[in-house]
Amino acid sequence: MTKKHEQAPESIEVVENVLGRGEQFIEDNQKILTTLVVILIVIIGAYLGYKKYYLQPLEDEAQSQMFVAAQYFERDSFNLALRGDVNYPGFLGIIDDYSATKAANLSNYYAGISYLQLGQFENAIEYLKAFSVDDKMLKPISLGAIGDANMELGNKEDAVSYYQKAAKASVNEFTTPIYLMKAGQALEAIGDYKSALQVYKQIKEDYIKSAEGRVIEKYITRAEKNIK
Repeated sequence: MTKKHEQAPESIEVVENVLGRGEQFIEDNQKILTTLVVILIVIIGAYLGYKKYYLQPLEDEAQSQMFVAAQYFERDSFNLALRGDVNYPGFLGIIDDYSATKAANLSNYYAGISYLQLGQFENAIEYLKAFSVDDKMLKPISLGAIGDANMELGNKEDAVSYYQKAAKASVNEFTTPIYLMKAGQALEAIGDYKSALQVYKQIKEDYIKSAEGRVIEKYITRAEKNIK
């Protein structure tokens, strides 16, 4: 008990010294600290103003301009979807004119898919790679589309990589077995039947009720026959 009582004043003294040094630091650097606080307030205010008075109106305008391009896309008019008409810009124009907006980001996806449908696979890859998304459906679809474009270009190893990324991007009963199947077929195309078999067995074990799962036995049999 005596030692504890002796140590208590020493502890209090240490705390008081630390607090004293902190107060002295504030006093010595008051002007600098005040300036930093003012700068921080100005930066935050400018950012909020930028979002409210510039970015949001720009976003609204971009979304409005994008509506017609999306209609062309839905009708499979991919050239018009990309380049627009005399009254409205296409996805490429929105990307150029509204680059800071979410609409421009989404236009990268639509542009990539449009180029894929038109058979311009390198352009498809460029725009799909520029698309940034966390959506559980669009992310695997965009990655899978890059895989499709690479497959068309003969870049089979890259196609496998993107199909595998697509399968893992959002694990679900719909997109995952689709891209696992594509990965398996791409692996077969490069002669890696052992890896393809592993992928097909995964579909059988985890996604047997999917469309791919219902036909997977013939793919398993084919891969097994080709393993040497």
